[in-house]
Amino acid sequence: MRWRAPPGLGVAAMSYVAIDYLRHISPTWHARLQPALWSILAIAAVIRVPFYKHWFSEFRAAIPFVASMLFMLSALLFEALSVRFVTAVLGLDWHRDTPPLPDTGQWLLLALNEKLPHVIVEILRAHIIGLHHFLMLFMMLAFSVLFDSVEAPGLGLGARYMFTMAIGRLLRAISFVSTILPSARPWCTTARFRVPAYPHHWAQKYYVPYASDANSIRQLIQWDTAYADTGKYPGDYRPDWGSMSFLIDFLRPTASEGSSWYSLLKKAGGGCNDLLYSGHMLVAVLTAMAWTEAYGGFSSALIWLFVMHSAQREIRERHHYTVDCVVAIYVGILLWKMTGYIWPVKNASRGRRLTKLEKIQGRLIQAAKDSDMDKVRELLEEVEIGSQESQNKGPNRAMWVFACATIFSALTIVLLAFTWTSDG
Repeated sequence: MRWRAPPGLGVAAMSYVAIDYLRHISPTWHARLQPALWSILAIAAVIRVPFYKHWFSEFRAAIPFVASMLFMLSALLFEALSVRFVTAVLGLDWHRDTPPLPDTGQWLLLALNEKLPHVIVEILRAHIIGLHHFLMLFMMLAFSVLFDSVEAPGLGLGARYMFTMAIGRLLRAISFVSTILPSARPWCTTARFRVPAYPHHWAQKYYVPYASDANSIRQLIQWDTAYADTGKYPGDYRPDWGSMSFLIDFLRPTASEGSSWYSLLKKAGGGCNDLLYSGHMLVAVLTAMAWTEAYGGFSSALIWLFVMHSAQREIRERHHYTVDCVVAIYVGILLWKMTGYIWPVKNASRGRRLTKLEKIQGRLIQAAKDSDMDKVRELLEEVEIGSQESQNKGPNRAMWVFACATIFSALTIVLLAFTWTSDG
């Protein structure tokens, strides 16, 4: 049976998006309303903590939540390494001189600009929603367990979200590092990175001699050997990174970038190559899938409209090619469906109810035969109370400490996520 969600979450979510868009229309009202909205939501969440009945379920989901977070952070680290590698290995000259790939999605949007009414085109161009909005929408969804808008545990939902995100990020990094594609914005690398202008010696040996000459490519296929004599390779700057020195060939640092390998990864950002598939769209789709499955309703349809709007903006502004957004959409959907089969946390409370129901099955059938509706109602209430009692086992003081730590940590994560992703 589908979880019956009370109204309110959808209104709060759409209010957040609308108020945040005021930054483009009326910065003054945005500065007033946004802190007020977040304060109201935070206070409402704290007030609901003493009345929340599923802290035992949250406690059981805490370990998978932490494990999923560590898995996601590891995936993001691998992705950052991969972003820097595909940017540095071919050098700045290749990025500056290689034209973007032909993209029929970009052609279509340009053609629609000529056909559609100007108002519609301006709506399509508007920065209505970005990466940080989708992250905040999911956090609002997870917090809504406190108001019984979403089925508990909220940490279980968050763990599944991060676990799925980590798998998606790993697949993404493997995809874009396998074949290096030119950026749809040729000036990006020169403006953001200080990697050497010439290719790494791996590319000089295995790519450059066979990059454009048809006869060389034909001979390479025939011999299946890198036969060209490339002469002496230009040397790269090699700082002393100690045990991390093996990363030098992948990251290709320069003297002007400092001596820390970690600082290079922080500068990687979204990269400047075309990174197949879009990470922004993966976040958007996973948020929409989580919202649709856990909450549903009209607000889910609006979030999917936001996903489509975000996709066309990614293509329109040439942050990605069309293929990146298309692949991200179906990969996100399939990954969320896949983790739904292997994620057992959400069915724990249902399993307890079924176990309790089996124990009273005989009495329930007899009461139904006797048309004793009061007895039927009493037995069903016994099932619900028994389920809640099984969740609330354990020392109350420990549960209170866990509840306070969870709320404090979650609010801190919300604040950090909002701060670090507010620029998209």
